[in-house]
Amino acid sequence: MFELSAIVRGKVQGVWFRSWTRETAREIGVSGWVRNLPDGSVEVLARGTEEQLDRFEQRLWDGPPLARVNAVESRREPVDGPFPSFDVRR
Repeated sequence: MFELSAIVRGKVQGVWFRSWTRETAREIGVSGWVRNLPDGSVEVLARGTEEQLDRFEQRLWDGPPLARVNAVESRREPVDGPFPSFDVRR
């Protein structure tokens, strides 16, 4: 199991981007959370297999139709076990 920590920058602030991220995570099968940051970026923490995280990170770069992603700054590390679900945090 691996953990992906990412900061997504661009036109990503708002409820709809977080909801899209949660739906995408659940579709791919990763667990974790997403939240907006005060500077307008979005913070994502996801756990899954390397293949799942590869797919998930690419989807973050693509973004939903109304988003304009300028950067995804990420890092990965091995961890023990998944979170129970993927949630939107405030």
